[in-house]
Amino acid sequence: MITDSPRATGSDSLNGTDVMAAIGMCQAKAAFGMSCYLGKAGISQQDRDKAVKHLLAHARKTAPALLRKAAGKKLSQCLVVLAKFAYDDYARSAADTNECPDCRGRGVTNTLANVMTHPGCGEKTPPTYQLQLVENQCVTCHGKGKLSARCRCGGTGKVRDLKRSKLQGAPVEKDCDRCSGLGFKRQSASVAFRGIRALLPELTQSAWSRNWKPFYDSLITKCETEESLADFAFHKVTR
Repeated sequence: MITDSPRATGSDSLNGTDVMAAIGMCQAKAAFGMSCYLGKAGISQQDRDKAVKHLLAHARKTAPALLRKAAGKKLSQCLVVLAKFAYDDYARSAADTNECPDCRGRGVTNTLANVMTHPGCGEKTPPTYQLQLVENQCVTCHGKGKLSARCRCGGTGKVRDLKRSKLQGAPVEKDCDRCSGLGFKRQSASVAFRGIRALLPELTQSAWSRNWKPFYDSLITKCETEESLADFAFHKVTR
């Protein structure tokens, strides 16, 4: 992880000027990785845009032949969609939120219900009801209109290992099984599939899984690799 935390408290530890100079050198040596990291950290939208451009250039060079043939004249548009979704998946964190798909961000859903239009008056005049469209709080997002990416582990990626804790007589933690230690839910590749299918209606789920998804996953891995290279370059210039 790229950080400006000094390695020691001596006079030779890094100051703000040193860090800015190191970042400048890293941007010259590992521009792709620095853009990935700075965009992921939320430093600026410009860094996110630069990272997507770098990823798009990589996608254009490495797109498989079968994918190029399937996309045809819409290859460029398809690669833009893949690059954007791949970077969004890479940059995802426990703090991210998405619009609730059930209420579309409204926090309420519309349902038909028998609504009392007159309370009635004694036994001779019973209450009357009418079928009307009413609004109810969305049960999926509990009225917030947003769904958090945070896992049930609280975003820590760790949960209590009850079996080992009992054996050792002390709290023992393990990686959360739900999020594999990430602390948040990964973005489903189905969103990228829907984006591509909007451009290529004839694309089937099996063709996506066989020819497109491996390439999509490789774009996410590329971002992680470039960040690691930028991290290595940063630590090298700050030694």
